[in-house]
Amino acid sequence: MKEYRPLERLNAALAGRYAIERELGSGGMATVYLADDMKHHRKVAVKVLRPELASAIGPDRFLREIEIVAKLNHPHILALYDSGEADGFLFYVMPYVKGESLRQRLHREKLLPIEEAIGVTRHAASALDHAHAHGVIHRDIKPENILLHEGEAMVADFGIALAVSGGGGATERSTPGATCTVWAASCTSCSPESRPTPEPRRRR
Repeated sequence: MKEYRPLERLNAALAGRYAIERELGSGGMATVYLADDMKHHRKVAVKVLRPELASAIGPDRFLREIEIVAKLNHPHILALYDSGEADGFLFYVMPYVKGESLRQRLHREKLLPIEEAIGVTRHAASALDHAHAHGVIHRDIKPENILLHEGEAMVADFGIALAVSGGGGATERSTPGATCTVWAASCTSCSPESRPTPEPRRRR
């Protein structure tokens, strides 16, 4: 039997719905692809969870948590168009934003003008306030998850943060001889209360 490469397998799984063009970027939890939305004839970003994370979460929990995020409607929250499971892939679909992340901007310019920095902060705070009012906590807010487009800041990745945390900060999956714990927040950006509590040292 012919073994598909990841991109070929993903295209086969999403055939008739989305046509994957190329990879846009990847991180510790997912890979983002540029794709054509075959039904609506538009460019979209398809975010696919990494296999180990998809296995730890499971499709039922992922889709349940994504459904909560899909109800958020705010001008500074990146919309969620679609989500699903296909041939073992867990994915969700967002608008394709032609811009850059706050991290990329800071890497290039180091500092933002005061007025622009205040604007980005206001936009992000407004988005988070809206989410909190609906019982959704991002848990992984960082410059990589704030997109800049035409003078506006948009908060992204509510989907993964909520699905992984499940309201409790971690997903734990036990298998014979192993336990896998996946943390939603990046260690460099999460709040102190979201960090895993280290086990106390034993006295010798």
